[in-house]
Amino acid sequence: MPNHKSAEKRVRQSVKRQAYNRYYKVMAKRAMKAVRSSESHDEATQLFQRASQVLDRIADRGVIHKNYAANKKSKLARYVNSLKG
Repeated sequence: MPNHKSAEKRVRQSVKRQAYNRYYKVMAKRAMKAVRSSESHDEATQLFQRASQVLDRIADRGVIHKNYAANKKSKLARYVNSLKG
């Protein structure tokens, strides 16, 4: 247990932040999974736009690193383009 008031507050804040981060990470994983599970190019394109918005938003907020978001968007884009042919 924390011995100082500031440490107690830090514990409360970290619990809130952990829940916030988990919510947005799960949202991003679901969006990426939806893209990968789609089989038509048109549907995948729409889902990819949504997933890239989610990844950019959480990268801007500091939940994930911006390079991680860029890497995932790149891989999803390659998948979407592979459905075209």
